Amino acid sequence: MAESPIRLRDRSATEAAIVAAGERLLLRHGFPGLNVQTLAAEAGCDRKLVYRYFDGADGVVDRIAGRAHAALTASLASIPQVETASLRTFARISLLTWLAALRASPLSLRLMAWALVEDSDLLRRIEAERAAVLQTWMRERRPRLRVPPEGDPTALNAVLLAAVQQLALSAERRGAVAGLTLDAEGWPRAEAALDRLLLAFPD
Repeated sequence: MAESPIRLRDRSATEAAIVAAGERLLLRHGFPGLNVQTLAAEAGCDRKLVYRYFDGADGVVDRIAGRAHAALTASLASIPQVETASLRTFARISLLTWLAALRASPLSLRLMAWALVEDSDLLRRIEAERAAVLQTWMRERRPRLRVPPEGDPTALNAVLLAAVQQLALSAERRGAVAGLTLDAEGWPRAEAALDRLLLAFPD
C-alpha cells in the first residue's frame, strides 16, 4: 500500500492513526487480530512505519495500554473521597470503584483477557502497571487505619479483587457468569453478594 504523503510529513499524526487502528482492532477482533499487517491496513499506512515508529506491534500495544491506564486513573480520580474509620468499608469502596473503572474501559478488559491466555514480558509489565494504578489510588485515598493481624486481609483482598475483575471480564464478554446475568437486576445481586463476603474482612 502506498504511503500517504501527508502522513509521511507528520509523524505524530501517523502514530496517532496507528494507535487508533490498534484500539479498533483490539475491540473488534481481540488480540489474535492485532499484528503489523492488520495495523498497517487499518491505519492506511505502510507496514514499515509500524516498525519505524513503534518497533513492531508490541510497541503499539504498549502505547494502547498506556492510554488505557490513563483512562483508569481518570476514572478513579473522579470518585469523591469518602472518609471512613472502617477497613471493611474502605475495602468495599475500593472494590466497587475498581469494578466501575474496569467496566468503563473496554480496552483494559481486552488487555486483561489477553494476559489470561498468553504470557509475555510485555503483558506482565502491562499487568503490573495496571495494578500500580489501583495501588496508587488506594495509597492516596486510604485513611490511617490499623490493619489487624488476624483474618489475613491481604489474602482476602486478593481473592475479592480477583472476583471483581472476573465479573468485569464476564460482563464485557458474555453478560453473565456462573448463572448470574449481569444486567440491571444482576449487578445489585452481585453487589449484595460482595457485601456478604466482606463480612469476613476485618473491620
